[in-house]
Amino acid sequence: MNSLKFYCILLSLPNIAIIILAQEDANYLYHTCENATTSTMNSTYRVNLNLVLSSLASNATRNNINGFYNTSSGQNSDQVYGLFICRGDLSNTVCQNCVTFATKDIVQRCPIGIASIIFYDACHLRYSNRNFFSQVDQNPSFSLLNTLNTTYEPQRFNNLVATSVNGSATQAASARPGAKKFAVNRTTSIDGFQSIYSLAQCTPDLSSFDCNKCLRAVIAGLPICCSSKIGGRVFAPSCYIQYEIPQIPGFYNETEVVVGSPPPPPLPPPPPPPLPLVTLPVPEGKVSVH
Repeated sequence: MNSLKFYCILLSLPNIAIIILAQEDANYLYHTCENATTSTMNSTYRVNLNLVLSSLASNATRNNINGFYNTSSGQNSDQVYGLFICRGDLSNTVCQNCVTFATKDIVQRCPIGIASIIFYDACHLRYSNRNFFSQVDQNPSFSLLNTLNTTYEPQRFNNLVATSVNGSATQAASARPGAKKFAVNRTTSIDGFQSIYSLAQCTPDLSSFDCNKCLRAVIAGLPICCSSKIGGRVFAPSCYIQYEIPQIPGFYNETEVVVGSPPPPPLPPPPPPPLPLVTLPVPEGKVSVH
């Protein structure tokens, strides 16, 4: 710890500002590691991994990638596949800061990982020795929730949540090829009950069918983690869903998205069984997105 503090002191003021900004944009949520049994830091696989992470960081600055980029390096058993995706309502600067931080953070948290994924508020980044591009990956999944319960009729509140998340999921899955598969939706009850906002996102390399499939699966996890809660999120590697009530500031960047209201027809009911979830509650009165 002391050596880290000393190193930071030696940095120039602009570099210190960049580090602080990157950490703020990369609010850590969760990660998993699949560790290699014989991997070493100087193996061919590790060399290829470093090349992939460097490519992800450098391409996060491009303006024409819709907050998404994938790449690979190496051949045969030493080939590494990697990608990042940034939340669809965030600026290129926030995306770049998050991805740059993630490429450093993931090797600290998974020093001998052969396949790893790390999630932040603004982005998530993953790599593997398996080609997962354009494939639906629904595991590992995890959830975050606001620990406060609604003070309204719980069943009606849950129905409004379902309407909102189904609407945003349908919009995200129907995005044209090559566009962001990201959507925000608002649902308001007929008697003036407060609005519920939701957002949904898939990696853009998925087809509309596969995006829909992934979002249906994570929506199935919402009643397990977040029934009657005033906010909740379920994440999978290929997609995620989130909802909050309107008092929550900073839920999404209004200048970057168009809120859909009323929502499109809901998705078909999700098939059982639901995804296994790792539920990560947040402190009472706090929400998972700031």
